Amino acid sequence: MSEKMDHFDRALLRALQKDATLSQRELADIVGLSQNACWRRLHALRERGLVRGQTVRLDAGALGLKLTVFVMVRTRHHSQEWLQTFRGAVTAIPNVIDFYRIAGDYDYMLKIVAADMNAFDEIYRRLIAQVELDTVTSYMAMEAISDNRDLPI
Repeated sequence: MSEKMDHFDRALLRALQKDATLSQRELADIVGLSQNACWRRLHALRERGLVRGQTVRLDAGALGLKLTVFVMVRTRHHSQEWLQTFRGAVTAIPNVIDFYRIAGDYDYMLKIVAADMNAFDEIYRRLIAQVELDTVTSYMAMEAISDNRDLPI
């Protein structure tokens, strides 16, 4: 964040993280601004790229996606061509909801949601059929203790 934020900007962002469906009037009341001032600030935050859109958080379990798996990947390949192939293969799988290049013992981490172990196995087989990987280790989540937390603003 190259530009400073004041307490009104932070309050706006916190309120939107909690509920992006709030009206301009509701937002203005929460942060203590007029509707026009609230709109101008929100517009400026969007222009600066601090607000990238508005989404709805869905309940994976209620949608039948009861299994969450963290997949750790190690590779011997680090060329740009391999990375493009890997990135394309991973992002083409809609069940991969988070995808990171990481430092440490592994090179990449994927968060995958699936209906059950059989569905996850299909996703796993699809992934390894598309790109050469050195080591793949999967960790099944038993319970989401804290998931999709708001950013600390």
